[in-house]
Amino acid sequence: MAEQTEQLDETIQLLSDLLQSGQDSEFIESFEALHDFEMAQVYAELPEQFRAVAWRLLPTDVLAAVFDNLDVDEVDIAGLLAEMPPQRGAQILQEMYTDNAVDLLQEMPSGQIAAYLSLMPKADADSVRKLINYDDQTAGSLMSTEYLAVKEDLKVGEVMRLVKKQALEAESISYVYVLDQQGLLVGVISLRDLLTHPDDMPVSEITNDRIISVRAGDDQQEVAQIVADYNFLSIPVTDDKNHLLGVITVDDIVDVIDEEAVEDYSGLAAVNVSQINDSPWHSAVKRIPWLIALLLLGMLTATVIGSFDGLVRQVAILAAFISLITGTAGNAGTQSLALAVRRIAVGSENSGLRDFLSEVIAGLIVGLATGMSVFAIVTFWKHNMILGFAVGVAMTMAIMVANLAGYLIPLLIDKLGFDPAVASGPFITTLSDLTSVLIYFNVAQLFLAHLAGG
Repeated sequence: MAEQTEQLDETIQLLSDLLQSGQDSEFIESFEALHDFEMAQVYAELPEQFRAVAWRLLPTDVLAAVFDNLDVDEVDIAGLLAEMPPQRGAQILQEMYTDNAVDLLQEMPSGQIAAYLSLMPKADADSVRKLINYDDQTAGSLMSTEYLAVKEDLKVGEVMRLVKKQALEAESISYVYVLDQQGLLVGVISLRDLLTHPDDMPVSEITNDRIISVRAGDDQQEVAQIVADYNFLSIPVTDDKNHLLGVITVDDIVDVIDEEAVEDYSGLAAVNVSQINDSPWHSAVKRIPWLIALLLLGMLTATVIGSFDGLVRQVAILAAFISLITGTAGNAGTQSLALAVRRIAVGSENSGLRDFLSEVIAGLIVGLATGMSVFAIVTFWKHNMILGFAVGVAMTMAIMVANLAGYLIPLLIDKLGFDPAVASGPFITTLSDLTSVLIYFNVAQLFLAHLAGG
């Protein structure tokens, strides 16, 4: 990674020097020799005064490739586009793949979107408007309208000629989709099948009519799972009547998987981990609400401990094991939470009851194993079997409760229609602290006479 960063810095310096010295032809040649991803990274990192020269020199299709490869979550792409006159920006949007252009436009105010669309050809603007209307994080918002589609009555040779013609516009050329006379999706052909069959063969004879497709309103996470399960390079998107609307390519699926992973991890950590370059102020402001909420919940735990102050005064050794029990139970709850969120995300092959019973049994096994371990350790350490037994029983029960909480809370949140990842690790841990303290001191009270006497 460090080597790539160093190479990027060297490339930026080289291109900046070429622009500064007026070597325009050398700049264009060097820039276009880069990989599309590298072009995007270099352009975004060029000083603004050099970008003002670069966009005037570079062809529109090259700039479109640059913007196609920029990540809206990492770079202010709308700001980069705004550095150019609106007409040039509209030309770039027109050359971009439609799904990427939509992602870029959605980062802009509505008035700015309307301004760019008014400068684009009507057909291109209409395609963009259709995609903008789809809800975020659905198949419709991910799909591209640049794909290869042919009629079912053509021959292989005719399709190959169409492939060569349409390949310049299509975002992906891994598959050719076959439509009937009404425009309904009836099958798919791989390029390999086209290349390995004679030109005079009807495509209907090599069309695979077992189609795996998704609807425009399907959740992006479900779509990503289908593509991963079937190892597709792209997947068609259809409406309720099976008209082909567009395709989702594997590069967009990779972005979805990364986005979902970041969201889940952000939920588990109770902080948005995608914003790693925030200023200290913004970073702190985003963390404070969660921490305050957890602080209030933690105050309940402190209140519970305070209510058992008399018990602790009688048996002071009990205080030594509070953090041990709460910490271990919190860890167990976080483990259960992670598994529960994963089950919800990818689906479970078992019934809900079977998963519940499995988690109960797992919690019991973990609790007993940990409880017996701490019983042995405390008994040996403090030479007090009753104390060891009390701590061991409390540990077993606390882990079982925390384990169930980590399993049930994400399910409840999911049923309410919210993202289960918001049942974050810190929340489960803090809740486990409260239940663990209640369990621990109530168990200790049952053995008070023996503990006080010991």
